[in-house]
Amino acid sequence: MNRPCLTSQIGKPLIILTLLILTSILLSFRLSGEQKPASGQPISGEARKIHLSAIVIDTHSDTSSETVNGFDIATKDSKQMEDVGKLRAGGMGAQFFAAYVGEKYVKTSQSAHRALEMIDTIRFDIVARHPEAFALATTADDIERIHKQGKIAALIGIEGGHAIEDSLRLLRDFYAVGVRYMTLTHVNTNNWADSSGDIDKPDVTHHNGLTDFGREVIHEMNRLGMMVDISHVSDKTFYDVLGATRAPVIASHSSCRALTNIPRNMTDDMIKALARNGGVIQINFGCEFLSQRSADEGVKRWQAMDAIQEKYKNDPEKLKEEQKRLMEDYRKNVPPATLDDVVAHIDHVKKLVGIDYVGLGSDFDGVTCTPVGLEDASKVPNLTQALLDKGYSADEIRKVLGGNTLRLMRAGEKAAGK
Repeated sequence: MNRPCLTSQIGKPLIILTLLILTSILLSFRLSGEQKPASGQPISGEARKIHLSAIVIDTHSDTSSETVNGFDIATKDSKQMEDVGKLRAGGMGAQFFAAYVGEKYVKTSQSAHRALEMIDTIRFDIVARHPEAFALATTADDIERIHKQGKIAALIGIEGGHAIEDSLRLLRDFYAVGVRYMTLTHVNTNNWADSSGDIDKPDVTHHNGLTDFGREVIHEMNRLGMMVDISHVSDKTFYDVLGATRAPVIASHSSCRALTNIPRNMTDDMIKALARNGGVIQINFGCEFLSQRSADEGVKRWQAMDAIQEKYKNDPEKLKEEQKRLMEDYRKNVPPATLDDVVAHIDHVKKLVGIDYVGLGSDFDGVTCTPVGLEDASKVPNLTQALLDKGYSADEIRKVLGGNTLRLMRAGEKAAGK
């Protein structure tokens, strides 16, 4: 009698177990390689373990505004804040890419056209071009499935409600091609919602929040299962949204006004109202959102930018040259925020309303300054270490890194169709 072949009895389970162990080791090496917090100390084994056990979700990146112009996100050691290597090094599980539609497209009636171009660059230049790294996700379950495959889930959020050109039909079409949140305004007030970006400008027609059509937009987004994003809206618009929505809302890239007093950040009362709604404030990593010193310098920059635009409005080439000079000067002289500033904003939300209502919305490649220790996507493990050092538990850290966002998405999916 021949002895049973050992590999036929235990071979497959042993191989699978070995592959899982090797995958874990490789991920640990990836996270530990060059990752050091602001203190210069290496990421601890405990922090690596927590980071690997989480699904890290960033709800806002503008790297898509670079890929639409030809940037290959798989470029090694690129100058961008996000590329495949940096996302991998940072342990990113899911990235919402912004289909950003600038105000200028309103003037030429090309807002929807631009939105489609931006959606295309996410679906094709990022996902289809690099299937080894990305897979398109539209649900919380998709994110978990793609994460288990070792890929980065790519999701789409429209930034600028003017993209729908006042049409619920276009809103539904955008949902059909994968859009899963829409930022109701950008820096400009549109025909149905006020923006925080121009709320003090007397030459702009405002609505005192949402119009009746704006409420229809909210209802349709709820019905579809598209998250309502209140980053960029005016305070009154925010409260009108909460009065109209049946689902939790998201602030995809905002921080706390109590710590940094700018209109784009949320007041304590707004954060409390957001928590009662079940929503999540996703902390923006831009220095101006995190540090009052940086914000004050930013005000000077925008004032100078307005002056330049007025001075050279009839000389496009000179305007471009002066804008570039101003931005370079700003990058050199702005006082940077720090990793501790990011932790302070997260901690403020935790103390105010609890750990269940805060997440991450980096705004990578959409801001000109990022904190020391969180300069790009590869440095996100530093935040895990900093939260651990602050006394956060593993469960709390996992909620901040992505768990709260998954909960929010599932709540919206459950409310859909009603």
